[in-house]
Amino acid sequence: MKKVLFFIGLCLIATISFANHITGGTIYYDLVSQSGNNYTYQVTLKLYRDSASTGAPLDAMAPISIFDNGTGQNVSNNSVPRSLVENLSLRFPNPCISNPPPIRYQVGYYVFTVTLSGNISGYTIVYQRCCRIQGINNLAAPSSSVGATFSAIIPGTVPVATGPANNSAQFTGADTVIVCAYNNFCYDFSATDVPDLVNNIRDSLAYSFCTAFTGGSTGNASPNPPAAPPYSGVPYLDPYGPSSPLGPTVNINPVTGQMCGTAPAPGIYVVTVCVTEYRNGVAIATQRKDLQIKVGDCNVADADLKPEYVTCDGFTYTFSNEAPASPLITSYYWDFGDGNTSSLQQPTHTYADTGTYNFKLVINRNGSCSDSALSKIKVYPGFFPGFTFSGFCATKPTQFTDTTNTRYGFVNTWRWNFGDNATLADTSRLQNPTYTYPIQGSKTVTFIVTSSKGCIDTVIKDISILDRPPLTLLTKDTLMCNGDTTQLGAIGSGIFTWTPASNIINANTATPLVYPTTTTNYFVELNDNGCIALDTVRVRVVNTVTLQAMPDTTICFADSARLRAGGNGLRYIWSPAAAFRNPTSQNQFVTPVLSSTTYTVRSFIGRCVATDDVTVTTVPYPVASAGADATVCFQTPAQLNASIVGASFTWSPTASLSNPNILNPIASPTNTTSYVLTVFDTRGCPKPGRDTVTVTVLPEVFAFAGNDTSVVINQPLQFNATGGVSYLWTPGTSLNRNNIFNPIGIYNGDIDSITYRVVVMDAAGCADEDDIRVKVFRTSPQIFVPSAFTPNGDGKNDLIRPIAVGITKIDYFRVFNRWGQLVFATTTNEDGWDGKIKGIPQGSNTYVWIVRGVDYTGKVVVGKGTVTLIR
Repeated sequence: MKKVLFFIGLCLIATISFANHITGGTIYYDLVSQSGNNYTYQVTLKLYRDSASTGAPLDAMAPISIFDNGTGQNVSNNSVPRSLVENLSLRFPNPCISNPPPIRYQVGYYVFTVTLSGNISGYTIVYQRCCRIQGINNLAAPSSSVGATFSAIIPGTVPVATGPANNSAQFTGADTVIVCAYNNFCYDFSATDVPDLVNNIRDSLAYSFCTAFTGGSTGNASPNPPAAPPYSGVPYLDPYGPSSPLGPTVNINPVTGQMCGTAPAPGIYVVTVCVTEYRNGVAIATQRKDLQIKVGDCNVADADLKPEYVTCDGFTYTFSNEAPASPLITSYYWDFGDGNTSSLQQPTHTYADTGTYNFKLVINRNGSCSDSALSKIKVYPGFFPGFTFSGFCATKPTQFTDTTNTRYGFVNTWRWNFGDNATLADTSRLQNPTYTYPIQGSKTVTFIVTSSKGCIDTVIKDISILDRPPLTLLTKDTLMCNGDTTQLGAIGSGIFTWTPASNIINANTATPLVYPTTTTNYFVELNDNGCIALDTVRVRVVNTVTLQAMPDTTICFADSARLRAGGNGLRYIWSPAAAFRNPTSQNQFVTPVLSSTTYTVRSFIGRCVATDDVTVTTVPYPVASAGADATVCFQTPAQLNASIVGASFTWSPTASLSNPNILNPIASPTNTTSYVLTVFDTRGCPKPGRDTVTVTVLPEVFAFAGNDTSVVINQPLQFNATGGVSYLWTPGTSLNRNNIFNPIGIYNGDIDSITYRVVVMDAAGCADEDDIRVKVFRTSPQIFVPSAFTPNGDGKNDLIRPIAVGITKIDYFRVFNRWGQLVFATTTNEDGWDGKIKGIPQGSNTYVWIVRGVDYTGKVVVGKGTVTLIR
């Protein structure tokens, strides 16, 4: 079931004073009585006001005037009191609308009676008020300074004699309509016409959109009296206008007065509807209703489809609900009309065959706010639109030809727009039309074509209209040998004519043959339906060919040679041909040249020919031998030994060479360096010879014997030197071996201390050395702790730390202040406390220490004592 939602649209936001509380109005009248040519009317002004407005209430008095339509004279001024205020609201909005706007407004009535004499032109009843609100979507800013005019027409005796005896049409449609942005809606502007009192005539009615009138001003909000007609229209904002106040998707039914379509963006819009009364087929009067309709930011649970869909480029189509998404839509059901269904919101379906299928969309199936829509889809792929054209000249016909192909049905309509911006008559409905452009320039041609199966497509092409047809010559200047025949060539569409007619064959073709005996200019004319293009070809006739080969040259052995020849020849041949990739080119590259060679070139103009030679002599490159690469230890020099065959040489780089001007300099690089020897000669080879010798500098050897240490008698001391691949310790006293990196020393107490030197060498024999001092204590293993320390940063006695002798491991070393607080702890030998707690230096005082370790025999050694911090 397809439903159309009727609901509110007369909400208005008040932002200024004046009349921004008024959202619309209309004037109507009833004929009360007639006495001769005097007609008494009861006139009603009906004004709408937003109940939520903070603006002024409806005016207590309304100045209403009546003007003679023939003379423009004011025939009646009336200050009409407000007689009734009606409060309207929409109490129960449709539950299938989410976020519905509140609908509350007032309707004020101003009623008075007036007697007028019937005349020819009739009368206009007018009430004016300023101003409308700021931010009306379809009016140009500032809309807050735009007023409103409400009017009604009392007909005269023209166009019908009974015109003055008239009851005006009265708008009766419901005003409580909710209009949701981007959703379909209908708004009722219908009216009724009461039979006239005197003639009992009920007029027929027709509806249309019409221009909203301005009225009043910020300086005169309620003109008294109102201004006389005619009245100016409000300034509409593109793309809105009098006939499209809500945009191109909203229309009004001229018979029913129903305004229906797809609502625009949220906002407030001025809409004016005119209802025209017809009596016996003749229009006698027009009444107006001017409203500010509010489009709300709400959603409707709606199923909406276009009447028809077409796919012409395949069997697959993606379906979607044409209505905006709504949170009230919880499910979708699609029946594709071929036995297949889907519950997806936007399903993609592939039809098995061509044809027309009736399909259906159901939202919220079997639930609340359920809705459905029916449509059909035509599946006829294989539609290929296109066109060609011929004729390029302004003021001459251009022929357009439809090239559209369709696999199903047949092409049935053609719409052409030839892109001539100077006229609106540049269109055609013919299949293959012609069009004459008045002036040259670029034209954008738009071609819309349809098929009997409903396919439609658009082809857009840019074409150039010229002042003459395009004419291209294959050459505009050519040479020929006297006695030969040559062919000229032109490209274009039309009839060719070449002159002069002498010494020419096929003068009316694009490619004539000519055989002049002297230099001649041939003129070509291209005629495309009376549009003429002209051009000229110069044919130069010679009796001989000029040819000059380049001078002989010398190059380096196996290099390439560039050969050049000058002259007026049209064709060239070089020999020996095997030496060239393309022996017919005027300029050549020959590579490699392995021996001195003479090359011959011949130049042709038809039967005329000339010959010349060029000799290329080769000489060897200079020879450079930089010598063998060398590998040296860090900071060790290397002797270079080079030789050359040439006249001069250079070394690069030179900074680390003892003398860069000799062939055997001493190189002293700090890191691996490649030295390039460049040799030059004077025998004709301009290129140097080069060779490179690399001196590899081995990394520096860093010998480390270990840190100085202490032992007790008979304690094995494990040495552990690093830095190379071979080691030699001196002296060898008390060591088990002196040629390994990790010998073991044992001391019986004969010495107090000894210093060892270890020489470390890498794989290349590069060496370095380091010392280690061993102090021997004639005691049992112990951990010594000094009794005082002075942490003043002078590098002497700045730390309190354990000194382990014969100890293999420190389990802990801890220092406490006099309150028993731990201030330092470590498990590392000779790691100590610097006299600070949390970075704060401590004053002079006495501290307690305890220590525990394990000696080299595995025995636990403990100790404790005090230490004095001295500042």
